[in-house]
Amino acid sequence: MELIEKYFPELTAKQKEQFAALDALYHEWNEKINVISRKDIDNLYERHVLHSLAIGKYIRFKAGTEILDFGTGGGFPGVPLAILFPECSFRLIDGTGKKIRVVQEVCQAIGLENCDAQHLRGEEERGKYDFVVSRAVMPLPDLVKIVRKNISKTQRNALPNGIICLKGGDLQGETAPFKRIVETQELACWFQEPWFRQKYCIYLPM
Repeated sequence: MELIEKYFPELTAKQKEQFAALDALYHEWNEKINVISRKDIDNLYERHVLHSLAIGKYIRFKAGTEILDFGTGGGFPGVPLAILFPECSFRLIDGTGKKIRVVQEVCQAIGLENCDAQHLRGEEERGKYDFVVSRAVMPLPDLVKIVRKNISKTQRNALPNGIICLKGGDLQGETAPFKRIVETQELACWFQEPWFRQKYCIYLPM
């Protein structure tokens, strides 16, 4: 929890309570349904919560922004971002029902009212959103094909609507088709921990 406050010192008391509650909740649910790898659960705040919040360093969503978390898994990056941006609306979808159940239970437990989690495949989602966010769900060209239909034409942020995803490693192959417009930011520019080296935030306007 100290790690979150280190990089986001402006959190309200309610936000701090919600972030603090995640540790026990995810440990409890992970015993029943494996949504986070066993070796990673003890690094929840660094490798999942703070990693998700990198998007909040890249962009400060304006109030009223609507965001789709595609392939949310156990609720990342959607749940941490929904805590960080309480005046925005988040829809979290995943094709695995048991993972969505965990997300729903976590959101209810911490009183996260701006977060709607649904058992749905990306191809089935018909809503329009300002941004689609994801964490290493699939190669960027494949993601674009599925979510292009979900990007709203109405602009409300300084950053044009599009896709923001978190990825690691060599990304040249999957960003090559969009090299004229894609932006890549290394997370190590925001976070000092060694784990964030060669991890990136990718933004693709649509």
